[in-house]
Amino acid sequence: MDKQNNHKECLQILKPVRDTLDVISGKWKLLIIVSLNAGNKRFTEIERSIPKLTSKVLAKELKELEQNGLVERIVKDTYPVSIEYYPTPHAETLTTVVESLKDWGENHRKHIFGSPSVMKNEE
Repeated sequence: MDKQNNHKECLQILKPVRDTLDVISGKWKLLIIVSLNAGNKRFTEIERSIPKLTSKVLAKELKELEQNGLVERIVKDTYPVSIEYYPTPHAETLTTVVESLKDWGENHRKHIFGSPSVMKNEE
């Protein structure tokens, strides 16, 4: 009986974590959200703000983020037409997650390298 309760408790945690990872996992999605929150709203601004991110991958990731309600795509009626991307209010609910990941990453880097300023494999 005890093992069964542990299994149920574990599943109650695993299912929403899996749902979260399905939406924000991958190398680029959270970085794109961070870029948008930093004020980058045009495709090229986002692309330039994230080293090694290709146009093809950015287009795919923005589309997935839009489908999941985290990014809003606005087409401006200008000549030529311009497109801007904005984080939705739902994306703003990830702010504490991103801050926690940043803090954990700094602590992990310090744990492994002895200093949070030592960058490995950057750019």
